[in-house]
Amino acid sequence: MTPASATLPSPDAVVLKGVREEPSVDDGVRVLVDRLWPRGVSKERAALDQWAKYATPSTELRRAFHSGQLGWPEFVDAYRAELTEHPAAAAVEELRSRALSGRVTLLFAGHDHDHTHARVLREAVLGVPDPDLP
Repeated sequence: MTPASATLPSPDAVVLKGVREEPSVDDGVRVLVDRLWPRGVSKERAALDQWAKYATPSTELRRAFHSGQLGWPEFVDAYRAELTEHPAAAAVEELRSRALSGRVTLLFAGHDHDHTHARVLREAVLGVPDPDLP
């Protein structure tokens, strides 16, 4: 039996980047992980390889967090749960498969790089807990 670690990408295979940051050759596969298209960003500027809508928080969860109904720890717990359900779980597995073949850059539109769902998604794709998340 293959150890679980052999089927998981290395931590440097999945990186986070704001969608408004300049694309780089080091980005590898560029994947937008927001459900809504980011305002003011053209498709050419985004330079996407994939738009992973199903890997994003549900509309209800996103709205509850942005309105303040959910705090960051509650949002993280709820989003982790969503990522284990179909179709999000399939999207996570697809991203993991891509990361096993090379670098994947998860692009997000938010300005808060500490409290972004992309961090939780990265944790799920890597398959290991992020000690910096609640």
